[in-house]
Amino acid sequence: MTEDGGKEGERMSHILILGGDGYLGWPTAMYFSYRGYDVTVVDNYFRRNACTELDVGMLYPVPTLIERAKIWHALTGKEIKVVIGDLTDAEVMRGLFKGETEYSWAIDKKNTGIPETIIHYAEQPSAPYSLINYKYANITLTNNLLVTNNLVFALRDFSRDTHVIHVGTMGEYGTPNIDIEEGWIEIDHKGRTDKFLFPRQASSLYHTTKIMDTDLMWFGVRMWDLRITDLMQGPVYGIETPESALSHKLRTIFNYDEIFGTLLNRFIVQALVDYPLTVYGKGGQTRGYLNINDTLQCVHMSEKKPTQKGELRIFNQIVETFSVNQLANKVQSVGKKLGYNVTIQNLENPRRESEEHYYNPTYQGLKNIGVKPHYLTDEVLESMFKVAEKYKSNIRKDVIFRGIKW
Repeated sequence: MTEDGGKEGERMSHILILGGDGYLGWPTAMYFSYRGYDVTVVDNYFRRNACTELDVGMLYPVPTLIERAKIWHALTGKEIKVVIGDLTDAEVMRGLFKGETEYSWAIDKKNTGIPETIIHYAEQPSAPYSLINYKYANITLTNNLLVTNNLVFALRDFSRDTHVIHVGTMGEYGTPNIDIEEGWIEIDHKGRTDKFLFPRQASSLYHTTKIMDTDLMWFGVRMWDLRITDLMQGPVYGIETPESALSHKLRTIFNYDEIFGTLLNRFIVQALVDYPLTVYGKGGQTRGYLNINDTLQCVHMSEKKPTQKGELRIFNQIVETFSVNQLANKVQSVGKKLGYNVTIQNLENPRRESEEHYYNPTYQGLKNIGVKPHYLTDEVLESMFKVAEKYKSNIRKDVIFRGIKW
């Protein structure tokens, strides 16, 4: 396989992407398709529909998944098969393994068979959404856990050799007052030693579902020798990937609102429209961040070096750590250099969280399998400003902050 699309005539692995319309899902589909993989994506437009229901803004309009697949094929000659379906329905999930799936769009309607690799993004991805009220909490719990459970049982029944790459979250760990290991910890207790999943302490119901994802998958690994890589991912930032540079219509969904927008993406948009950067509380909250292009790289390296049967492999998927204040100051500095009057406002924290805390996660595993990280430089921030400012007239200040509390 080569970076410019693979060897002519070579049959590449079948990659099935669950949640293929999302912020990470669509760029992942293009990334693997460009490299010659046989790619199928599944989605039910959950995020788009949630954005419409809650009246939150996207920075620019995004074609439907089918339209994007058609644009991709027209520009590259490569096919991304599309299935529109709800994976909380066990029969929809099982149909992907049984060869019963009807494609919503595909050039070649022939079923590609059981995938060698499944990339699992198909979940409600927002902590604030999960705590709007009990109804949205229930949606988060039922959607996320049913999709993962349906996947685990489909693997058990049809394809125990398929390698699953699940994107979890560093938020599973919380902010413990000890170093965060990569998924596991050895404990000596009363003269005996054993290895356990590193203690989890979620700060939202969304993060709670991700902890339960890990437990469901660990059960499947122990009981049925499944092969799973769980990537504990930090907040992701960025707009462009090399593949989306082919056309603005191939750019991924980009939210800047409080509910679905990630921190740095929100700050960039706020800076563009003279909206004070919303720092919650003292701003000492520290997390691990990574560029969207590094997410793609991490998933690819995990696919190239899969786990063994009966192994749950966990990587902490971050590149560098920042406090909220550090990111706000970076955005302010770059924004002012570009001519924007960027101010920072400390708001009463709507979340129950530690604002000053110890945070020292280990994140060496992905580097060990070949990931070469990209860092948050002024040049990277400038490029985000320049892409986002093309859509400045679309930005709605009223959706940036609504103060969802917990």
